Amino acid sequence: MAQQQTGSRKRKAPAVEAGAESSPSQGLAAADGEGPLLLKRQRRPATYRSMAHCLKVREVGGWGPARLQSFDGEMRGYAVQRLPELLTERQLDLGTVNKVFASQWLNARQVVCGTKCNTLFVVDVQSGYVARIPLMRDKEARLAQDQQGCGIHAIELNPSKTLLATGGENPNSLAIYQLPSLDPLCLGDRHGHKDWIFAVAWLSDTVAVSGSRDGTVALWRIDPDKFDDIVAWHSEVGLPLYAHIRPRDVEAIPRAIINPSNRKVRALACGGKNQELGAVSLDGYFHLWKAGSTLSRLLSIRLPYFRDNVCLTYCDDMSVYAVGSHSHVSFLDLRQDQQNIRPLCSREGGTGVRSLSFYRHIITVGTGQGSLLFYDVRAQKFLEERASATLESSSGPARRKLRLACGRGWLNHNDFWVNYFGGMEVFPNALYTHCYNWPEMKLFVAGGPLPAGLHGNYAGLWS
Repeated sequence: MAQQQTGSRKRKAPAVEAGAESSPSQGLAAADGEGPLLLKRQRRPATYRSMAHCLKVREVGGWGPARLQSFDGEMRGYAVQRLPELLTERQLDLGTVNKVFASQWLNARQVVCGTKCNTLFVVDVQSGYVARIPLMRDKEARLAQDQQGCGIHAIELNPSKTLLATGGENPNSLAIYQLPSLDPLCLGDRHGHKDWIFAVAWLSDTVAVSGSRDGTVALWRIDPDKFDDIVAWHSEVGLPLYAHIRPRDVEAIPRAIINPSNRKVRALACGGKNQELGAVSLDGYFHLWKAGSTLSRLLSIRLPYFRDNVCLTYCDDMSVYAVGSHSHVSFLDLRQDQQNIRPLCSREGGTGVRSLSFYRHIITVGTGQGSLLFYDVRAQKFLEERASATLESSSGPARRKLRLACGRGWLNHNDFWVNYFGGMEVFPNALYTHCYNWPEMKLFVAGGPLPAGLHGNYAGLWS
């Protein structure tokens, strides 16, 4: 598919729409436009009451707002705990791309992904169609040779889901796309990072922060309305249809006494609504920043497990950060002087925690051995298989924790695979990324072989 960067700015990205089928909402909109009957039809407000809701109404004698909100919270908590054991896998064919590092749901059926081979694409989880998205190029396109093979490590949507932030063709640059069209908006390639971008986080609809292997975090302000004149001028002179921007602020994380050369920023997470940002560096530290017109560092904490700290997430309900390392997940409650949540051990052979996500009090862990684990932070224990939980008594043998094993995916049987791994047919995939679509009760999981020299990919829809 030809990748085109010039043309009308208002044109929808052809790479996305070529294989995308009309969604149910689009079908309804088209039907409404065919005649006046549907427009005049009086529709009742949508209700989502289950049998459990009806029984609860009879019990409490009415739908009081406080009682209803509390009961809905209980129902969601129950669903979160029961959903993982009901999920079944359907593998997706991604072709020959190498290792999916990042993913996000765009809508009910499309997921955008980034890979080690520097490919940005959208996959339709229903039809399996894969559409590539053209990457933005620097104004002065001079890529260092050692940047080849880095890929796209981060994809994040702003809170209103109108903008998408990821890497550009140069992995040092921050690319911003408009949603839902995926038209290019701007590229942060001026006075920004000097090494690969590993992480991105949105603090608001127009403020993003990027973290880089060069040991810096950069603050970006994106106002789509201010780029209209620049993009129009670019169109007239035949230049790519996006603006080139610079960060508002760039700050370096402090050098540690131990391992000072490995202060690469590996992961970021926005800490609630107070404009705070958590950052994890490969030298084994957690850093907390306050974002305003600039970035100011509030504190730095040595992590209890400091090997391979590559993922970070935040729980709004509990105000807790979770950091994934070589074999543990550490929890940080910055409101407490002493941490009350003990770290969990993944027990996956030391292959590392590769992806994390919070929903309410349940944290999902993607490992380097191709498995998904689920941990209840409040109960401080893993979710267990329902069969073992019901058949075995509490005084009997230890119950088996719930573990979802992902499929084989695709592996390139090249010379490296033959020479170094003896032609192993089955090789576990590291789960570098996963993301939930909670309204549809779906989970997208992706990754690839853990050894750096192996070329392959895995993607699966769990529903």
